[in-house]
Amino acid sequence: MDEEAAALMQKLMLSDYGNPSSLHRKGFEAEGYVRDAAKTFAGILWCDPSEICFTSGGTESNNAAIIGAALANKRRGNRIITTQLEHASVSSPVHFLTEQGFEASYLDADSRGSIDLSQLERLLSDDVILVSVMHVNNEIGSLLPIEEIGKLIRKKQSSCLFHVDDVQGFGKLSLIPKNACIDLLSASSHKLHGPKGAGLLYISSRTKLSPILFGGGQQKGRRSGTENVPGIAGFALAAGKMYGRLEENYKHMEALKDLLLSELQDLEGITRNGGDVPYIISLSVKGVRSEVLLHALEDRGVYVSAGSACSSNKPSVSAVLKAISVPEEALSSTIRISLCPGNTEEEIRYAAGCMREIIPRLRKFVRK
Repeated sequence: MDEEAAALMQKLMLSDYGNPSSLHRKGFEAEGYVRDAAKTFAGILWCDPSEICFTSGGTESNNAAIIGAALANKRRGNRIITTQLEHASVSSPVHFLTEQGFEASYLDADSRGSIDLSQLERLLSDDVILVSVMHVNNEIGSLLPIEEIGKLIRKKQSSCLFHVDDVQGFGKLSLIPKNACIDLLSASSHKLHGPKGAGLLYISSRTKLSPILFGGGQQKGRRSGTENVPGIAGFALAAGKMYGRLEENYKHMEALKDLLLSELQDLEGITRNGGDVPYIISLSVKGVRSEVLLHALEDRGVYVSAGSACSSNKPSVSAVLKAISVPEEALSSTIRISLCPGNTEEEIRYAAGCMREIIPRLRKFVRK
């Protein structure tokens, strides 16, 4: 976590601890932090502060967008379009809605982890009320054509809402909702060095959305519950810093990605999956189970994932890898390496050296 964001949060928890709904001075001070954070994100997204709703993170934002949009617009239609590449916090609420009588259509993925716009155009009928597509895939780092998708939806079916799960793009790539005809956009704090348990949902002024949390009516009734003021403020501070050096950070991570792949190029049986953005690197390692490699690297102080961190503690075959037609034998032999602006060339060389040493040993052990 960003140290300045952590220090600000400590100040808010111990000194400026008021409830932003309270009418006394402490409450006004807390409300000021929430209002200032909304202005920060409005500047990032080129929107009005009133279009920012704070949540507990990407999962809540995705659920609120998908379920809220479906419930608010069910009189107009009952169909939802999404992809086979989505995070569980999108695919699960879509599945929940199909159990409530809605219908879902799924866009196919190509081998690079993108979609065919012509298939989307064919599926956009009058009864489609929502399209939900991620910006950057969380497992393989593929980049989807959000602006083209948004403009196609607006041209073909202007009343249809467009939701973008931008959890893996926010803080690393510029995406302006109005330029891409986006109605709903989800973001999460801990993906850009802010605190865990904080996020936002951009809700365009034209969007009709039913709340999924009820209570005190905070945030104009869109999301009841006392705001997590320290989390919101920490999120805003970290986001402001990331967007202040967006291009510099991206180039740095691109150089680190190139170095890692160069260091591993002589290692046989390594295949990269997807790979449009530099900070998510999916590698299938022939002959080595991902969990085994993960723990072997962990012993050296190198931490990688076996897929989505949200699901990796419940081992199962990755739906994303299956969707992009990764060979059967590689489905259980794939790791995800995540990079951030704070990583160094020294760390990359060390990690690559560990992999060059460990992988041949593990393969020999498996053969025995």
